[in-house]
Amino acid sequence: MKVQSNNFIPAAQIAINDPDLQTAVTTGTNAAFTKREAAMYAVSREHGQTLRQQAAAIKRHVLNSLPDLLEQAEANMQANGIQVLWAADSAEANRHVLEIARRHDVRAVVKSKSMMTEETGLNHALETADIDVLETDLGEYIVQLGGETPSHIVAPIVHKTKESIRDLLIAKANMPPTDDVDEMTRFARQTLRQKFLAADMGVSGGNFFVAETGSVCLVTNEGNGRMVTSLPRVHVALVGIEKIVPTVADYALLTQVLPRSATGQQLAVYTQVVNGPRQPGETDGPEHVYVVLVDNGRSQIYNSTYAEALACIRCGACLNGCPVYQVAGGHAYGWVYSGPIGAIVTPLLTGLENASPLPHASTLCGMCKQVCPVEIDIPRMLLDLRHDLVQRGQGDAIWNVGMKAWAFGNRSPGRFVFGGKVASRATNFLKPKSLPGPLGGWTKYRATPKFAPKSFHQLWQEREKKGSSAD
Repeated sequence: MKVQSNNFIPAAQIAINDPDLQTAVTTGTNAAFTKREAAMYAVSREHGQTLRQQAAAIKRHVLNSLPDLLEQAEANMQANGIQVLWAADSAEANRHVLEIARRHDVRAVVKSKSMMTEETGLNHALETADIDVLETDLGEYIVQLGGETPSHIVAPIVHKTKESIRDLLIAKANMPPTDDVDEMTRFARQTLRQKFLAADMGVSGGNFFVAETGSVCLVTNEGNGRMVTSLPRVHVALVGIEKIVPTVADYALLTQVLPRSATGQQLAVYTQVVNGPRQPGETDGPEHVYVVLVDNGRSQIYNSTYAEALACIRCGACLNGCPVYQVAGGHAYGWVYSGPIGAIVTPLLTGLENASPLPHASTLCGMCKQVCPVEIDIPRMLLDLRHDLVQRGQGDAIWNVGMKAWAFGNRSPGRFVFGGKVASRATNFLKPKSLPGPLGGWTKYRATPKFAPKSFHQLWQEREKKGSSAD
């Protein structure tokens, strides 16, 4: 997927003026946020906070032991009959999948929901090789029909209204006209069922993979993930190297935290563990299982001050709580990952120069950190990325000039006092309805700020003089 994150501001302006998008995103994120709060703290707030602390501890342990855990996972997967491949970048990951497809004479592929394959652009690579590929997650299927990309980590079509989905299914999939959600879902299920049965290869991501057992774990709600990984004769899972967890016990805890944070469920409908290909005497499952462990810039993040970003479990809670995401929607962020975590991950994976507006796409209200199930300090990293932009000379020119002027005025007590007096007299006597130049962005939606007639320093001096006189 081409990175278009530098277009965030104009794209966000378009989104803000789209009433259908505003209705859909507001409704979807508010519902998810409310459900998360209810699920996470269903037992008690103390219990919910303890879950978060334990989940955070697991992911920090992973970051401290990542190389050793990856070697352990590779050995155990191979012992299970899984063929393990490593991919340094997107191109290598896609090349591995294409080579597997050619080896097994694959003509049709069905896919479960996977942000990693969005990141590598796998669908385009398969289609270029004349291999038919179909998304089977309902949201991803609708996105694919519309020629779009997902706008949310968990809910790919949160930007769409029911009416727009209906119209798309009628126009692109020949669905009989209906407004009933159950009928629309049934139509999609019937359409996809035949594709599952005819596919040569299933492709999935992996929410987690367990070093202790060499297992790949999927958390889904529709059942398509289970069919993708069991019906075709070949199963390929593309998983980011940071998705590893040490033990089954760690996985058991994280599978409680993920659905609570993502969809407000105590447990997802399908919690699936893939341990390898079909064994002798078994009648179900694929004949071949491959796991492609993808780096694609993660090692670079791991060796930086932003390593904490790799703790993300892709629940989308920070998107649902973010006031910027709620009005801008996901597509404005211009790449696979959106919202607060996307504002960090996208610059780190694609280059800060390719996503320079994203660190500023935040009010720094702190809600993202407050709802994160693994307690990632997103606001701190956004500030650090802003600092990196300034250090590279990539900061906004007007902002840089303004900060230099502010610094000049504040380095000297005399200049500071003089500036305060000028500002006070200007606003009190001229009474402007709006501030000049770039400062007009403040008064476009707010009243012009008024400076106090006397500064705190003046008031303090007058108080001290009165006290001396009284003595």
